Amino acid sequence: MKRRHLIAAASLVAAAALPVHAQGVIKIGEVNSYKAQPAFLEPYKKGMELAVEEINAAGGVGGKKFELITRDDNANPGDAVRVAEELLSREKIDVLTGTFLSHIGLALTDFAKQKKVFFLAGEPLTDKIVWANGNAYTYRLRPSTYMQVAMLVPEAAKLKKKRWAIVYPNYEYGQSAIASFKQLLKAAQPDVEFVAEQAPPLGRVEAGPVVQALLDSKPDAIFNVLFGADLSRFVREGNTRELFKGREVVSLLTGEPEYLDPLKDETPNGWIVTGYPWNGINTPEHRTFLAAYQKRFNDYPRLGSVVGYALIRSVAAGVAKAGGTETDKLVAAFRGLQVDTPFGRITYRAEDNQSTLGAFVGRTKNEGGKGVMVDYRYLDGANYLPNAAEVRKLRPAN
Repeated sequence: MKRRHLIAAASLVAAAALPVHAQGVIKIGEVNSYKAQPAFLEPYKKGMELAVEEINAAGGVGGKKFELITRDDNANPGDAVRVAEELLSREKIDVLTGTFLSHIGLALTDFAKQKKVFFLAGEPLTDKIVWANGNAYTYRLRPSTYMQVAMLVPEAAKLKKKRWAIVYPNYEYGQSAIASFKQLLKAAQPDVEFVAEQAPPLGRVEAGPVVQALLDSKPDAIFNVLFGADLSRFVREGNTRELFKGREVVSLLTGEPEYLDPLKDETPNGWIVTGYPWNGINTPEHRTFLAAYQKRFNDYPRLGSVVGYALIRSVAAGVAKAGGTETDKLVAAFRGLQVDTPFGRITYRAEDNQSTLGAFVGRTKNEGGKGVMVDYRYLDGANYLPNAAEVRKLRPAN
C-alpha cells in the first residue's frame, strides 16, 4: 500500500514537471525567410508576438494559451519543408503558418495537402496558392498579386499611356504579378503595348543594364514589381539616368514602409503604389493597434507588423470557432471565418480560402528627404476577387 502511494505521489510530481504544451498550450509553428527578408519579417515577427501576448493576457483561447515557435527556411523550399516536418514531428505543433516568398509558400501549400495539415499562409502573394495549386488545407491572409494589381490597373488605365515597360524579379511572385498586370491592363486598354520586359534574379539586379534597357525602349510608363534592396538599386540608377523623368510609374508594394523608408531622399515623387501609410489611418481599430504596438516596441509598425498581428488573430478566431485545433474542424472553421484586424473586419472566403484583407493605394512623395504615401485610400479586397463561378474555373476540385 505504501509503495502504491509513493508511485502515485511520484506521478503527480512528474505531471507537474511536464512541458507546458502538454498541459494545454496551443503551439503555432511559423516558417519564414527571416535572414533573407529582414525588412519585412522583423516587424512581422513583432506583430505576431504582440498578438500572442494580448491573447494570452486575456486568458488564451478556450482556456489554452498560445506558444509561438518560429523557424528560418533559408529562403529555400526544401529547407522550408524540412523545418515544417520538424515542427510537426518534434515540436508537435497544432497549427502551421507563415512564409514570405511565393515559391516557398507554394512548397508548404503542397506539404499541407500531402500531410493533410492546416496551413495559414500569411504573406506569399502568388495567385497559385489559392487558385491553380489551391487545396482544402491551405488558407491565405494577404491580398494576392491579382488583387493588388487589380487595384492598380484602374489607375494605370487612367494615365492613357500606350507604351509600357515592365520590370520584375524573375521568380513566382514577379511572374504572377506581371501576368495579372498584362491581362487586366489589356482588358481595360486594348491598344496598350508592352515594349520592354526586364526580369533580373531576385536579390541580384544589375541596375545599370536594366535601367538602360528600359530607357532604350522609350516607354510612356513603367510597371515595377521590384522590392527591397533590388528596388533601392533600381531607383538610385533610375534617378541617375533620369529614367523616371516625364514618365509615370506604377509600382507594386513600394508604398510599404519596409521598402519606402530605405529610399530616403532618393524617393521618387508621384509613383502610383500599394502600401501602408501607418501614420495617417484614423480608424478606431488601427488607432488601437498603433498605440499598442508603439507602447510595446517603441517603434512604428510596418506592413509586416499588421500581417503578423492579423495572422495570429486569424488563428485565434479559427481555433475559437472550431473549438480546438483538429485539422478537419479548423479547415471547416476557416470557411467564411470573420476576423477583426487593424484594417477592419475581413472574411476568409469559402470558395477559394482567400481572405478579403485589402490594401492602400496612393502616390509616393519625397517629403523632407523621407518617402511617404499621399492621396491614398483603402480598397477592400472583397471587391477585387473573382466570383464563385470564376473561381471554380481557376481552382482544382478538392
